[in-house]
Amino acid sequence: RNIKLLDDMVKEKELVVQKTRQKLGACQLRIKMLAKQLDCVDMEIEREEEAGNVAALSRLQAVRSRLCSELQREKELELIIDLKLNQNNLEMWEIEIEEGKYEVLRDELQKEEEQLQKHYQEQRGRRIWKEKRTALQAERKRRSQDEKEEKAQKEYEERKKKILEDAKRNHKKAACFLKQSTARIHDKIAKEEEKTQEHMERRIQAVLSLKNSITSNREKLQTLQVLNKAKALEAKNEETKMREAILAEGGNVVKEVFLHKRQLKHEKEEQAFRELQKSRKIEIVSRILKEKASIDKQKESQPRIRATKTRVIFNYVFQTSVLSQKSWLSPSPPSLADEGTAAGGGSPEDIPQDVLWESGDDEEEKEKTFLEPEFPGLWGQEYDLRKIPKEEVDPTQLAIRAVKKEMSEKKMEEFQTGSFAKQIVPSGEHKGCAFHSKPSCIHFKDFDVGQTYKKKIILTNASYSVNYCRLVGISECLKDFISVHFDPPGKMSTGMSCEFVVTFKPMINQSLEGEVMFVAQTGSFSVPLKCTVKSCVLALDKELIDFGSHVVGETISRTISLTNSGALGTRFK
Repeated sequence: RNIKLLDDMVKEKELVVQKTRQKLGACQLRIKMLAKQLDCVDMEIEREEEAGNVAALSRLQAVRSRLCSELQREKELELIIDLKLNQNNLEMWEIEIEEGKYEVLRDELQKEEEQLQKHYQEQRGRRIWKEKRTALQAERKRRSQDEKEEKAQKEYEERKKKILEDAKRNHKKAACFLKQSTARIHDKIAKEEEKTQEHMERRIQAVLSLKNSITSNREKLQTLQVLNKAKALEAKNEETKMREAILAEGGNVVKEVFLHKRQLKHEKEEQAFRELQKSRKIEIVSRILKEKASIDKQKESQPRIRATKTRVIFNYVFQTSVLSQKSWLSPSPPSLADEGTAAGGGSPEDIPQDVLWESGDDEEEKEKTFLEPEFPGLWGQEYDLRKIPKEEVDPTQLAIRAVKKEMSEKKMEEFQTGSFAKQIVPSGEHKGCAFHSKPSCIHFKDFDVGQTYKKKIILTNASYSVNYCRLVGISECLKDFISVHFDPPGKMSTGMSCEFVVTFKPMINQSLEGEVMFVAQTGSFSVPLKCTVKSCVLALDKELIDFGSHVVGETISRTISLTNSGALGTRFK
C-alpha cells in the first residue's frame, strides 16, 4: 500500500511539474512579446516627437505605461512560477529518495505476486479436475434416470390402457343415465317455455291495456283543451262586456278589472285549500283506522299463534315417538321432518329449544309450515291416546312422552322469564361468557370516509355443553354505519366455532364505540366494537438525555428520534 501510494505521489508531482513548466514557458513567451511591443511603441514615440503630434504622443505614452505594468506583472508571475517549480522538483526528488528505500520491498512484492499467480493456476487446475469428475457422475445419474423414466413410461402406458377400458365401460353407463337426465331436462325446459309464454302473453295484454288507456287519456286531454279554450273565450267575452258596462257608467276600467281578477284568484285559492284540507283529513283518518286494525290484529294473533305453536311442537314430539313404535300410521311429511332434524340436531327433544331462538320472520315462516303441511298426515289429525287399543299402549313410552313434555315446558318458561340454565359439570360450574370471540374487540382503525371495510369474527363455544347463539342487534349509535351478516349455526358442541362478518361504511369522520349483542342458551353476551379516525401519535426514543462525564472545552452530541406511529401527518417544533 505504501509503495503504491509513493508511485501515485510521484506521478502526481510529475504532472504538476509538467504543468508548471508549461505555465513558465507561456509566461516567458508573453514577456518576450510585451518587450517587442514596448520597443515598437518607443520607436513610434520618437517619430511622433519629431513630428510634434501631441495627441498621438499622449496616446502612445498611455500604451507604453500599460505595457510596462503588464511586463512588470508577467516578470513577477515568472518569479512565482519558477519558485513553485523549484519547490515541486524538490518534493519530487524527496519522494523518489523515499521510494528508493522501498526498492527491496518492491522486489519481494513482485516475487510474492508471481507465487500467488502460480497458486491461482494450481487452484484452477484442481477445480477443472473436480468439475470433470462431477460431470461424469452427472452423466451416470442421467443414464440411470433415463432407465427409470423408460420403466415408468411402460408402467404408465399399461395403467393408461386399463383406465381407457374402464372409461369405456363407464361411458356406456353414463350414456344411459345421460339419456334419462336429458329427457328430464327437456321436460323442465318445455315447462319453463310454457311459463315464459304465459308471462309474455300477460305482458302483451298489459301493454295493450296501457296503449288503450293512453289513447283514451289522449282523447280526454283533447276534450279538456277544447273546454279550456271555450272557457278562456267566454271569460274574454265577459271581460269585454264588463269593460263596456263600466265605460257606459263612467268608472275606472283598469281598477275594476284588476279587482275582479283578484277576487276570482282568491276564490280559486280558497277552493283548492278546502279540497287539500279535506284530502288530508281523509288520509289521516285512514291511517288511524289502519293502525288500529293492525294493533287489534296483532293482539288477537299473538296468543293464538303461541298456543297453536306449542301444541304443534308437542304433537310433533309425541307423534314421532309413536311412529317409531308402530308403522300402521301414515308417514310424516319429508320436508317438515328434514327441517326439524336440521334445526334441532336430530333429536326431537331439542326442537322446542331451537324454535325459541329463531328470529321474528323465521317464526312466522315456521308457523306457516307447521300449520299448513305439504302432505296430509299426523299434522291433520287430532290424535287421542284413549282411541289407541289397550294392547298397543306401552307404559314406558308414555313415561318418556311425559318427561319430554315437562322438559319442553321448563325450557319455554326459562326463556320467557329470562332465567337461563347454569353450565354445571362434575369438575365445577362454568362462569363467565359462554362464547369467546377472536379478536376480542372489533377495531376499525384509521378509516377514510366513503370507503367500505369488512372484518371476519370467529365465535367459539367455551361452555361445558351444547349451546346456541343468536344475533340480537348492535348499538343504536352504530346502526347507520355498521351491518352484521350472521347465519345462525344452530346446535354447537363445546369447542366448535362459527363466523360472522361486520361491514363498516363510514359517512362521518368521527370515532365511534359500541357493541354487537348476542344471546345464548346460558345468557346474553356482547363483542365490543370501536371505530377510530386517523390520528398522529408522536413519541421520543429517549426519556432522559445523558451526556455522561466530559472535560471543559469538549463538545458532545446526542441524537434523539421523534417517531409518528399514527396514520395522520402533523407539524411540530
